[in-house]
Amino acid sequence: MLVRNLLGYRFKETPKDCVIDSHALMMKGGYMKFMCTGSYSLFTPTKRITRKIEEILREEMDRIGGQEVLFPVVMPASLWEESGRYTSIGSEMARFTDRNNAKMVLGMTHEEAAVHLAKDIAKSYTDFPFMIYQIQTKFRDEPRARGGLIRVREFTMKDAYSFHTSQESLDEYYEECYKAYERIFKRVGAKNVIAVKSDSGMMGGNISHEFMLLTDIGEDSLAICEGEGCDYKANVEVAECITGEREKTDAALEKIDTPNIKDIESLSKKLNLTPDKFCKAVVYALNATDELVVVFIRGDLEVNETKLRNYLGSEIHAAQITEDSGIEAGFIGPVNFKGNAKLVFDRSLKGLSGLVCGANERDKHFIGLDVSRDVGDVSYVDVAKAFEGGICPCCKRPTISIKRGIEVGNIFQLGTKYTKAMNMTYVDTDGSRKNPIMGCYGIGVGRLAASICEEQHDAYGPIWPMSIAPWQIEICCIQSEDGEIKEVANKLYKELGDKGVEVLYDDRDIRAGAMFADADLFGIPLRAVVSRKNIDRGVIEVSSRDKSLKTEVEIGEAAEKLGELVKEMLNQSILNPNSY
Repeated sequence: MLVRNLLGYRFKETPKDCVIDSHALMMKGGYMKFMCTGSYSLFTPTKRITRKIEEILREEMDRIGGQEVLFPVVMPASLWEESGRYTSIGSEMARFTDRNNAKMVLGMTHEEAAVHLAKDIAKSYTDFPFMIYQIQTKFRDEPRARGGLIRVREFTMKDAYSFHTSQESLDEYYEECYKAYERIFKRVGAKNVIAVKSDSGMMGGNISHEFMLLTDIGEDSLAICEGEGCDYKANVEVAECITGEREKTDAALEKIDTPNIKDIESLSKKLNLTPDKFCKAVVYALNATDELVVVFIRGDLEVNETKLRNYLGSEIHAAQITEDSGIEAGFIGPVNFKGNAKLVFDRSLKGLSGLVCGANERDKHFIGLDVSRDVGDVSYVDVAKAFEGGICPCCKRPTISIKRGIEVGNIFQLGTKYTKAMNMTYVDTDGSRKNPIMGCYGIGVGRLAASICEEQHDAYGPIWPMSIAPWQIEICCIQSEDGEIKEVANKLYKELGDKGVEVLYDDRDIRAGAMFADADLFGIPLRAVVSRKNIDRGVIEVSSRDKSLKTEVEIGEAAEKLGELVKEMLNQSILNPNSY
């Protein structure tokens, strides 16, 4: 491929609204073009990268017995009504009516389609287990589209669905997929991907893991134990919050005046107490009924809304407190609470005493609160976010660290959520009809490419791993108007092409600095520079994009040596699925 023929521009300036490096570099480097919020057209370099990722995905899915299929993008709403998700999923799902007045949806995930495909086909226990997968475009009307391809509305995804007749079979296959995902992320060159326990969310099911690429710009918070010998890792959404024991005090409950002081920060200054000495109230409402929910939690902690949502079995939103609610905003406390609301006590309050809380009266607070003494026998639940320095649920040491990550893959054990709702059955060994048990396994292709760019770049551009790089070698022909230089570069281009090496060839008549700046933005692993200075010495200068290699090779041996370097770098990424 000649750079002069490559569609797309490379820019010196960073485009506006690019808040993370991968987004900025991929826009500057001519990888994609913005169309509308959360939607991008992809130029050739990105398509070549994602195509290589897709091939690795296919090889690994085929290796564990996957069968590639293709589901429709547009599906009848009736499928989603069967599963119950047509109404349970909000505005993220695009709904429309076709010319025949039939309700339709755009696929944002394909559990329903997978069941529809397998239903009435897999009829007997002898047909199980099996896994089907696809690589296809999906649409999710994402309200928080950001970061270029990191979070978009239209995206390409590998989604797989397995079907089983027993939990034991699903467990075994789940472990196979887990290992396949580890291989996938190694092969695409991602260096810092970890698996964490996660919340199943709208997918349903009880067991799930997310594969997270650790990076400071990640949207997800992860609780990771740093203790020696402990391997606890979980998304903060599901991580236990353990605060440890505190020494009890015998302070009596006393009401004090706190005129116009409604927040913990101001009250902390007035009373000269740290926030962990407070019992704060956070008010939510159930989406379905608008019933109020008041969460009482230690003052220095935050409510984990995912945990609260799962505990309540309902979607929630921040409440608007009105006069007829019976709640005194800013002065809410558990003692003598008279409002019309469901009360939830976080377990961070269990066993504590000497706390400050609202007195349910304007400009009044209590000091000396002991929940068990002053409120009575209440049930405590874990609805707090894990925090830095918290106690690890596994090793019981105060070694929890909070890190950030981008979700690049996920696996779920769905159980019979979809097969039961959609009446998919098979005949078991005893002649009875049963619902198959499902698992699902997803990886976003574009997000994975952008995440690797985020992980592996410098100030000048991406540093693509050899296994997914758009091209393997870039030839830079400096002073291409010189016939002898051009002849050497042309010959090298042809010889490498004949060897099956993927080459990007820049023979434009431009300054060397501009050519090298573009080469940095292409991020190609190896660069071969043909110039007058090098030719006069009978060599070609070879360097790697990550700056780990800089050498010279004789002109006559250049194609051979470069081909060997490519193979060596490919082997390092374990491109061959049979080599491990």
